[in-house]
Amino acid sequence: MDARRIGVDVGGTFTDVTLSLDGKLVTAKVPSTEDQSEGVITGIEKACEEAGINPETVSEFSHAMTVSVNALLEEDGAKTALVTTEGFRDVLEIGRQDRPSLYDLNAEKPAPLVPRRRRFEVSERATTDGIERPVDDDEVRSIAEEIREADVESIAVSLLHAYAHPENERRAAEILRDELDVPVSASHEVLAEFREYERTSTTAVDSYVRPAIDRYVSHLTERARDLGVPQPRIMQANGGITDADTVRQNAVTTVLSGPAAGVVGASAMATDDTDERDGLVTFDMGGTSSDVSLVRDGEAERTTEGVINERPIKTPMVDIETVGAGGGSIAWVDAGGALRIGPRSAGADPGPACYGKGGTEPTVTDANLVLGYIGASTSLGGELSLDEDAAYDVLADLADEAGMDGALEAARGVYRVANANMTRAIRSVTVERGYDPRKFGLVAFGGAGPMHAISIADGLDIDRVVVPRASGVLSAYGLLAADEKRDAVRTYQRSLGEVDPDDVDAVYEELSENLLAEVSDRDEATVQHSADLRYAGQSFELTVDIERPFDAAEAGERFAAAHESAYGYRADEPIELVNCRVMTTVPRSAPSIEYAGGGSPQKGSREAAFANGVHETPVYVRQRLTPEGSIEGPAIIEGDESTIVVPPAWNVKVRDDGALIAEVRTHD
Repeated sequence: MDARRIGVDVGGTFTDVTLSLDGKLVTAKVPSTEDQSEGVITGIEKACEEAGINPETVSEFSHAMTVSVNALLEEDGAKTALVTTEGFRDVLEIGRQDRPSLYDLNAEKPAPLVPRRRRFEVSERATTDGIERPVDDDEVRSIAEEIREADVESIAVSLLHAYAHPENERRAAEILRDELDVPVSASHEVLAEFREYERTSTTAVDSYVRPAIDRYVSHLTERARDLGVPQPRIMQANGGITDADTVRQNAVTTVLSGPAAGVVGASAMATDDTDERDGLVTFDMGGTSSDVSLVRDGEAERTTEGVINERPIKTPMVDIETVGAGGGSIAWVDAGGALRIGPRSAGADPGPACYGKGGTEPTVTDANLVLGYIGASTSLGGELSLDEDAAYDVLADLADEAGMDGALEAARGVYRVANANMTRAIRSVTVERGYDPRKFGLVAFGGAGPMHAISIADGLDIDRVVVPRASGVLSAYGLLAADEKRDAVRTYQRSLGEVDPDDVDAVYEELSENLLAEVSDRDEATVQHSADLRYAGQSFELTVDIERPFDAAEAGERFAAAHESAYGYRADEPIELVNCRVMTTVPRSAPSIEYAGGGSPQKGSREAAFANGVHETPVYVRQRLTPEGSIEGPAIIEGDESTIVVPPAWNVKVRDDGALIAEVRTHD
């Protein structure tokens, strides 16, 4: 019997499940719950019931969740204290001098995660050369008593230059852990990298979300054990799986857990479609937001920093651009009379008006129902019936407010504006980075992605769209395909002309050994070395792969080539080595999934509105489409978890693995 592996991804509206067994893929979609673990367990039970198996026979459980992101967006994380070097209490508040909106005189930065009254100073001092003043144990114990009286739930410790010489910070954290029964996040453990603001911010974020992650993972592990399912393995922002205990200790790595799983799933399902193309644009449209990313050379593009709710986070992560345009995003009219979409969402409860659960505001899903893309008899997630009249009512109200001619025109407007928002996101990861989107394919997934993808591709002159099998739950499938990954970084700032290769190799060796000691299978693990480099005087770095033993000339040439590719020129300036990075990977193979199809594919037709008018449009059942079959647009293809809308001038064919390949027939 093949291994029975289950993946569960929690989204803003639905919780998605994939179960692989004996070459088959079973999927399930259930509403997300306030306590995310309830929806997770319900989804596992539903998938196992569908497959006709006992949950106790599942051999592996992988999971992606939104606990940390929700805590940051909703600002309801732990009551956190910060311990820092004397004179640096206000680093979180000062931040950087750049303004998020340069010409907005009323722009305000978000309040720090740790208010000033819970930020404490220690009279120690370290420099990049060593410890000048050791930490005073009694002073730290006195601070611990103040923190106890403040009744905090977690502590962040970020001392000056602890990335280079962590002895003082290590001692302070040790005392706080001995004195207080709350988790302590130390910056040299979270991010051993220079730049005080970003390091302190990342450590504060880790501390802020850590209690919530610990509670959630512990609760889920307990409920999974009661069900007979193995302990969950958790998806990290870097696109890799790790064990639950690791994310309890390094909670910040879970910030983009679900979107990262989607990119991994898209890459696993669609890399065969990169022939004669520069890569793939992944497009994941869910209930609350849409995420776009790039896959090049079969690998998801990664970055070492991101921003969530205006707070910088430096941790290796899949490079994802997010916009507030999902199926549940609310349409509204601004003060100037313009139609806008999001970022507010109707969420899972009450959800869009058509859910019939009390929603009273128009959403993208309501617009898709009015346009005919979703049928009134469709059951979302297999169990949620739709209220067509409610959708028409809220779109008619929106039309009145916007001065439009009825619900249908309002629905067209909502669809176009949502597509425009998502098109801008795709341009931001392609055109704005020097890539021509016309040379990429588009991979569409998420519950709502395939409904919008082909129209978006048409507007970008992308002539090929891939809709993988199980596209509505592809993030959950990505959990089954993801490798185990771990990352480490250490600042080592030297001019390449002066660097000692043996010293650099010693840093790489220590980082590698630390990571290899934690992997599940050392014999199967691969080690990738990279470095952050920059021209002298620059304030930003580029990351390039490094071969061992370290060769400064080769590293410099790789950086110069990367700089020329990114910015169009090479500079005649000295090159600096800034950070050494190591990533270990234990590969895991994606489950082999069979596809056959069969039966009568067309289930009927209905009126659907496209750019060139309203058409009586054939409706097909995706599961009945056979390999090598083809469909001419306009058409609607309904699957278990998502619907594919095929406009006129596009054709769709079925690949052997069940993926749908949409291609332009003509632009006339």
